[in-house]
Amino acid sequence: MSPFLAAFSRVPDLLAAHVLLAASALVLGLVISLPLAIWSARRPLVARAALGFASLVQTIPSLALLALFYPLLLSISTMVGGGIPALGFLPAMLALTLYALLPILRNGVTGLESIDPAVIEAADGVGMTSWQKLLLIEAPLVSPVLMAGIRTAAVWTIGAATLSTTVGQPSLGDMIFAGLQTQNWALVLAGCVTAAGLALAVDALLGVVEHGIAHRKRIRAFVALGILGVGVLAALAPMLPRSQPTVVVGAKGFSEQYILARMIGHRLEAAGYRVQYREGLGSAVVFGALSGGDIDVYVDYSGTIWTNEMKRTDVPSRPEIVRQVGRWAASQHNIRLLGALGFENAYAFAMRGDDATKRGIRSLSDLVAQAPDLDFGADLEFLERPEWAAVKRAYPLRFKSAQAYNPTFMYRAIDSRRADVISAFSSDGRIAAQKLTTLADPKGAIPGYDAILMVSPRHKRDARFIGALTPLIDHIPVDLMRRANYLVDRDTDKKSPEDAARWLEGQISK
Repeated sequence: MSPFLAAFSRVPDLLAAHVLLAASALVLGLVISLPLAIWSARRPLVARAALGFASLVQTIPSLALLALFYPLLLSISTMVGGGIPALGFLPAMLALTLYALLPILRNGVTGLESIDPAVIEAADGVGMTSWQKLLLIEAPLVSPVLMAGIRTAAVWTIGAATLSTTVGQPSLGDMIFAGLQTQNWALVLAGCVTAAGLALAVDALLGVVEHGIAHRKRIRAFVALGILGVGVLAALAPMLPRSQPTVVVGAKGFSEQYILARMIGHRLEAAGYRVQYREGLGSAVVFGALSGGDIDVYVDYSGTIWTNEMKRTDVPSRPEIVRQVGRWAASQHNIRLLGALGFENAYAFAMRGDDATKRGIRSLSDLVAQAPDLDFGADLEFLERPEWAAVKRAYPLRFKSAQAYNPTFMYRAIDSRRADVISAFSSDGRIAAQKLTTLADPKGAIPGYDAILMVSPRHKRDARFIGALTPLIDHIPVDLMRRANYLVDRDTDKKSPEDAARWLEGQISK
């Protein structure tokens, strides 16, 4: 199968989820905006407050607004004793609803305020009530202006919905984020083209509705609305009950995680489960998603849990970290640490080999004196992580500049000499391929990062579930993981995470 056909084969399920999310946010935005627009048109003070708030929301980057709803809903769920999903559909819908408010609200208020006062006086003169004026006079006159706002809100919402991947809601953004990370441009193109096509199609249908209302062609307007309704109903089809139990496999946003997620998914499918994937999650989100039951299983790293979740700053041995992480996860979150997969993916400061040799830098201690002349490139999370604070406490590093990159572009940055030092990953095949030298950590500032398989409270005693995944424990050596990662990350003859997962399964089953 060609890369483009393989990419577009993922579209149907993700398109359905995308349509359902965008439609729900737009409908909720209408439910909020329309009454608020009527109230605002009659109360200038309300109009200033409502439009001011809606405008303020537009100044917040979409990604930040989506991310903010996760801790907010998590806090509310904790206060009320659980039951409120902090990940996935709800936070994504609420954030997108806020983005939909401004164009609908502004056009609604503008349209109502633009009605000729003489028309309202005439309605009053014939004895119409407020409701009669609204339904028979104001609504028909304001509808064309209001529809223009709804069309704008629909296009904005469909576009912003691609970012819902970051909070665990499946959408066409899954393809875009995964494609950018793995440099699978067919996947990126498929996601972008489909999202753009959906936005154009919805805008065109709403345009037909707008034209039908303006020219009193009701049949045309109803047909367009009917097509939109059928599309939403079709998007609901994947949610129909299925005989197979469904499990959700989580993954962070880099190649190794995509590969391991698919590997886990294949084994669960073979055990009779229907598998969904929630990929591209941040370290700060994914553990909470597991403990809250939003995902059922994922691979994390012992050092990440140790520093981010347990807030530990000491650095015991790797086996001791794994043991204590497992005990803590079970006692504090009812999560089962099934075991370590057999390899470590630690942060490892890396330099170009020839540059490190020329400068005589072999360790982080050697790096300290020359750091002011060097540019540092980190992955998107590292500069805000406790590990970076620990490294700076142990080694007073002061780089000339520090820039965060998507992991793929971080390696490109050091290759193109935009960065001199990067926060590489020890299981990454690009370290050897790009002839990078990893620097020793003589003071032991960075903890061990064994890859560990974490299972949610819902499945921790599920014998079939556990039995399907247990064969992975201690069976993935670091050399095989590096080779699998490089299948996805190399520049030529690239493989998809799905293909790399199949290759890795074949290797460990030998």
